[in-house]
Amino acid sequence: MPLHRVVALVTPPQSPFELACASEVFGIAPPDAPPRYDFRVCAEHPGPLPTGAGYTMLVEAGLSALREADTVVVPGRQPPDAPVSPEVVEALRGAHRRGARIVAICTGAFVLAQAGLLDGRRATTHWRGAARLAAAFPEVRVDPDVLFVDHGDVATSVGTGAGIDLCLHLVRSDHGAAYASGIARRMVLPPHREGSQLQYAAQPVPARTDESLGPLLEWAASHLDARLTLDRLAAHAGLSGRTLSRRFAEQLGTSPGQWLLGRRLDAARILLERTDLPVEAVAVRVGLASAVNLRRRFRTRFGTTPGAYRRTFGGI
Repeated sequence: MPLHRVVALVTPPQSPFELACASEVFGIAPPDAPPRYDFRVCAEHPGPLPTGAGYTMLVEAGLSALREADTVVVPGRQPPDAPVSPEVVEALRGAHRRGARIVAICTGAFVLAQAGLLDGRRATTHWRGAARLAAAFPEVRVDPDVLFVDHGDVATSVGTGAGIDLCLHLVRSDHGAAYASGIARRMVLPPHREGSQLQYAAQPVPARTDESLGPLLEWAASHLDARLTLDRLAAHAGLSGRTLSRRFAEQLGTSPGQWLLGRRLDAARILLERTDLPVEAVAVRVGLASAVNLRRRFRTRFGTTPGAYRRTFGGI
């Protein structure tokens, strides 16, 4: 299988952390799995490039690298609305016309907007820059309340953590849930967040240790085959159902039911990729009761059937 070519286009002053997010996901294969990506970095002017962290990075490749890219990642930078050159704009437009997927992390959305790639589309960026993006580019439908937006050919994310969420989402789309989970485990990341989860501008009062949902989430993820109602989850956490629902909304931006459905569908994807279990058995094992229910939920979430998903990702 040929490697998927990912090229990060850096523009000064580059934010090194957002660049590192892409490098960690696309540049390092999970343990005991073959590499699927070839990761490179390019800039308009190869050579020393200033960063927002006070040091200079050396970039060897120029804009010509975008001509061979399957995915182009534009990491964030400060200030976000600093102009980019016509050469960078044309290189991005050319890569998009050729069929490359264009991805922005955090304030990289401003670069995509300058290239006209977000015109008439829903997009997002870090909450601190969302109003500025909407004012500067009124033709872009800025959604400040989500983690990432993926249109297939163009995708945008909010802050750096959500940039990792978006990159892992793209890996799942390319190579399946099991491969993406291997990368997440190597990075010591928790279960992934869906793009529709809320972006938080501030948390006035940090959650106390005894308010963390971590132990409950870990327990629920290991008991997906059980009947996990709100009352049972609340009883395990020693809370009322109302309090548990509030903590899910505050800490995860979703409801217990939606979080649980997401984990069950993730588990189903991995079983479809790694086993030959019948769809009915997969449904029972992940707590969705029947093949009919699994197929309905699967199609709603992923736009395909379990059988078609298995044919695409099983054994790769």
